[in-house]
Amino acid sequence: MSRYRQMEIFAAVAQAGSLAAAARQLELSPATIMRTVAALEARLSATLLLRSPRGVSLSPVGEQFAASCRLILQQTAEAECSAAGLHSDAAGHLSVAMPLLMVHQVFTPIALDYLQAFAEVQLLTQTREQLPRLLEEGIDVALVVGHLPSSSEFAVAVGQVRPIMCASPGYLAQRGRPNSVEELRAHQTILASASGHGSEWRVHGNPTRSIRATPVLTCTTQQGAIQAAVSGLGLMRCLSYEVHHELQTGLLQPVLEAYPAPHLPVHLIYREGRKACARVRSFIDFAVPRLRAHPALTT
Repeated sequence: MSRYRQMEIFAAVAQAGSLAAAARQLELSPATIMRTVAALEARLSATLLLRSPRGVSLSPVGEQFAASCRLILQQTAEAECSAAGLHSDAAGHLSVAMPLLMVHQVFTPIALDYLQAFAEVQLLTQTREQLPRLLEEGIDVALVVGHLPSSSEFAVAVGQVRPIMCASPGYLAQRGRPNSVEELRAHQTILASASGHGSEWRVHGNPTRSIRATPVLTCTTQQGAIQAAVSGLGLMRCLSYEVHHELQTGLLQPVLEAYPAPHLPVHLIYREGRKACARVRSFIDFAVPRLRAHPALTT
C-alpha cells in the first residue's frame, strides 16, 4: 500500500474517531484499517493511536501527524484540481471561525451575499473566542479580534473595535450616568464569566484607575449579560461590536466616553497566501471590503 493511501486511511480514522466509522466511510473492512494503521506505526516507529476498551484516540504524535496528513491531502487535491483546470473555480467546503457575537452582529449578511455569489461553496461557520489553530483545527479562515502573535499565517486588517461600558436608557434615567471612577462605585454591574473579564473594572485616563466591583449578576455568556443590561439591571462591559445593534437602536448607551479604552484590531487570518485555493481567495476578496465598511468595525 502506498504512503499516500496510508495517510488517507489514517486521516479518515483521525477525523471519524473510530476504526469502524473510518472503515464504513472508506468502504473497507475494519481489519484492513487496523492493518494499515499498524503498518504505518511500524514504519514511523511511533504510536499514533491509543487503544482502550472504549475505542481509539490520537496520541500526541498522532495528533500532529493527522494535522500534517490533512494538509498534504488537501494540497494534493488542490494540485490535481489545478492541473485539471478547476482551481480557478470557487467550490467545496469553506470553514470560517470567529467569535459568536461577531456572527450575530456582523457576519451573517456578508455570508448570505457570498453564498449567493458563489453558489458552489458550502460555508461552515465555527465559533472561537480565542485565536484558533487553523491547521490543527482544519479551519480555512478566521476573523480574529485582538493583537496577533507572530505566526506563519497571513493576516488582513479589516477594522478595529474598542472595549466600552454601557447600560440601558432606563437604568441611566433611574440611577444616573456615571462620570468618574468614584461615581462608578455606586452602580450595579453585570459580569459575563465567558468574557474573561474579572471583577476589576479599569477606567482609562491619566492616570488609568481601577475599581473592584461586586456584580449583582454574573452570566455564563456575554449574550446573557447583554440581555440583562438591556432589561435595565445595571452596567456591563463588552467590546463595541458585541452590542452594535443595541447601540444603534438605542437599547443600550455607552458611558464614561471621556475615558476611552485603546482600540483592538480585527483581522482575517488564513493560510498559504496567494497559493490559497479558489474558495479561500474568493472569500477574502469578497469579505474584506465589506468588513472594512461595516460600522461595527470602524468604531
